[in-house]
Amino acid sequence: MAHPIPLQPEMALLSTAVTRSISPENPTGAPGAGGGATEGTGAAAARDLGRGWKVSPSIEVPAGRTASLAEIDGPGVVQHIWITTHPSHWRSLLLRMHWDGDAEPAVEVPIGDFFCHGWGEFAQLSSQVVAVNPHGGFNSYWQMPFRSAARITLENIGPDPAIVYFQITYSLAPVPEQAGYLHAQWRRDNPLAKGDTHTLVDGVTGRGHYVGTYLAWATNSSGWWGEGEVKFYLDDDRDADDVLPTICGTGTEDYFGGAWNFDVPGSGYTAFTTPYLGLHQVLRPDGCYRSQQRFGMYRWHLPDPIRFAHALSVDVQALGWRSGRRYLQLQDDIASVAWFYLDRTSTRRPPTPDADHLEVC
Repeated sequence: MAHPIPLQPEMALLSTAVTRSISPENPTGAPGAGGGATEGTGAAAARDLGRGWKVSPSIEVPAGRTASLAEIDGPGVVQHIWITTHPSHWRSLLLRMHWDGDAEPAVEVPIGDFFCHGWGEFAQLSSQVVAVNPHGGFNSYWQMPFRSAARITLENIGPDPAIVYFQITYSLAPVPEQAGYLHAQWRRDNPLAKGDTHTLVDGVTGRGHYVGTYLAWATNSSGWWGEGEVKFYLDDDRDADDVLPTICGTGTEDYFGGAWNFDVPGSGYTAFTTPYLGLHQVLRPDGCYRSQQRFGMYRWHLPDPIRFAHALSVDVQALGWRSGRRYLQLQDDIASVAWFYLDRTSTRRPPTPDADHLEVC
């Protein structure tokens, strides 16, 4: 007797789950409610066509205001987010996500950094859970389960109004008991104090697994900058007399899947983007006002999640070289996003950044 052909659950197996999608053309996601607006940012263009012809394709988020992108009653899971806005807003729009009515956000990240674009300039990114396509089409495929409610907002802390196009697709169905909540945290050291390490997450409590890292790194010294190790302190590591991590890599470029300084002989720094890791952005000095090199790197721990039972902290060293083949402690501009799943809807997170701390300069 032949054995059944194995199928990917999300591709061919039928389900009783309900699919819904929220956009400016259907702000509630209700069935049969899409494309019915009579007013919106496209109303003037549709004046000869009327209702149903792209009357409301986007929203305006005024300076200093917060827009609600989605208010969803669960249980369910957000499956895909597509969003775009002008690059000048990528660091000044704060994306927040709240799960199950928690007043504290699980996600609080500048929108550009959430999609691995912290420098306000486009670079193609083709990965398993984040795809960024010409010219600034941001796509997220992170699974975001919730049990009773999901709320997604954008706060504009910049000086100018932002026009934002978006679509959020989700499924309404029971969530497995073991499903964790997605968290994402942003931090920046500009510059990193000499002798310090850049913290990605610190003091996270609960059971979960770490799934992703993005670094926006600007060098403030000449020479190679990526000798620093990425270190994961799991559970009781921080409580030991001799504080050492359980997981310790061998260098920054090694952690992101490269080698030998990302330097292809004859070509120099060489960008790459793959399903799980990449150096997708290399910004070089232009001989005028852009004097420093800047980089964007990501790694998704999807096949290799880093699991913890009750506590997690993660940091990365900033090391270059000096004379005598000695390490040089660097004072670079380093921003990061850390993604992890947790058994609770909120945990310790850094203070909300202000506009000056977010500014690309």
